[in-house]
Amino acid sequence: MRNNLAILAMLALAGCAAQPRAVAPPPIAPTPTVPIPPAPPKGEPDLFTGIDAARLRALVGAPVFARKDGNTEMWRYDAGSCHAFFFLSGAPAKVLHVETLPRGKDRAADPDCLTGLRAVARPGADAPNYLLAPPAPLEKPLTR
Repeated sequence: MRNNLAILAMLALAGCAAQPRAVAPPPIAPTPTVPIPPAPPKGEPDLFTGIDAARLRALVGAPVFARKDGNTEMWRYDAGSCHAFFFLSGAPAKVLHVETLPRGKDRAADPDCLTGLRAVARPGADAPNYLLAPPAPLEKPLTR
């Protein structure tokens, strides 16, 4: 009986012993984020908005670079000191958005760049040269 009492006392003392505390994991450092740049100014150039790919090709020739992602195409044209980007989508593909680098003062497409583009238009080809032409380097690096 004495042994049973001693074992019982040891079990009671073991139950009162300090329990190991759960160690909280170290805090996870927040992932650095890059702010989203502001949206381009609203306003599309009247001459190009809504025209189909054939009409765009007739106006400014074949693109220097073209890319297709799903149902959307991006055609790039170079005109002197600027680059024009035409975004087409749909069936048949129509111009939905136009941007230039550098951007216009109050819209995404600089009218002077688009005028220059028409001045240097090249004869059109049957289809864009998807991913064949490397992009031309920008004359000035882009800054944010």
